[in-house]
Amino acid sequence: MSTAAADPHAQLISLAVHELRTPVGVVSGYLRMLLRDEEEPLTPRQRRMVEDADKSCTRMAALIAELSEVGKLDAGIVRLAGQPIDLMAIVRDVAAHMHEASERDVRLTVRGTSDPVPVTGDAARLRTAFDAVFRAVLRERPGPATVLADCRRVTVDGVDSFVVVVADESDLNEAASRVRRPFSEGRGGLGLALPLARRVIEGHRGRLQAPQPADGRTDSDDRIARSSVIVTIPLG
Repeated sequence: MSTAAADPHAQLISLAVHELRTPVGVVSGYLRMLLRDEEEPLTPRQRRMVEDADKSCTRMAALIAELSEVGKLDAGIVRLAGQPIDLMAIVRDVAAHMHEASERDVRLTVRGTSDPVPVTGDAARLRTAFDAVFRAVLRERPGPATVLADCRRVTVDGVDSFVVVVADESDLNEAASRVRRPFSEGRGGLGLALPLARRVIEGHRGRLQAPQPADGRTDSDDRIARSSVIVTIPLG
């Protein structure tokens, strides 16, 4: 018996994905038929309503796909690729295409080594993981603001590691120096992107963390704890 078949958690996710995909696909199909219908065209008001419903179906389909990926990673059905990649190039590429919060004039700037940071890993999934991490931080910042992704190659627990501290420019040093705890994945508007990101980073033997709140504070009243992230990936 396979690990996935023996794992009730994996079985539940697989069943949920299967049962959700069919009705969402049917609803989405009918909505698009309505939008393309030339014999009885929709009124402008009806079209707006159907377009909104179609966008919601598309979002639901994306969530189901993310749930499926979570289940497959947890069950070991899919494995991370093991190819030579440059972590620094991935971070710069993701940041260059990041538009989250641009309407509030919140900018993301990469700072750090210009040298390649070679590692064996899954480039596509790491890009998706860093995209989710960056968006999670940018969503927390009112504009205008500059968020830094400070990339460092340091020794962590005796291991050569790539560390990316993502924080407001004015908070960076304190965010990097505080005691760390696991990063909260329960953030609205990002679907399952953060749980996926954590699994991918941990699949590369890394950690997704956040600074602890200052004494007597909670996440809700400590900006640094709420809107800073530290990604650590061993290179050895």
